[in-house]
Amino acid sequence: MNRVLLTAQLLERAVMRYTPAGLPALDVRLAHASQVEHAGQARQVSMEIHATAIGDVALELGRLAVGTTAEFTGFLGKQRHGKGVMLHISAFVSSPQSPELN
Repeated sequence: MNRVLLTAQLLERAVMRYTPAGLPALDVRLAHASQVEHAGQARQVSMEIHATAIGDVALELGRLAVGTTAEFTGFLGKQRHGKGVMLHISAFVSSPQSPELN
């Protein structure tokens, strides 16, 4: 199974583009920071990931303010141009208080 649930801050948003089928598509960059337990030890985790949304989700994401924290769900796939991993966003819910990450 390939399913991701990630609480992250919207760092950057590209200009809305359209797929060959005419669907809106939006590329963004997300940042995450948290503390997790790994092998019985607390560990600080921080990362940035490129993400994309298509269709109605892209339109909604286009209205989300840069700096907003949200809970994103989706799946991992390769980036369109080049190597690396990209989060393909299928849904998101913005946090009510939306704190900024350090």
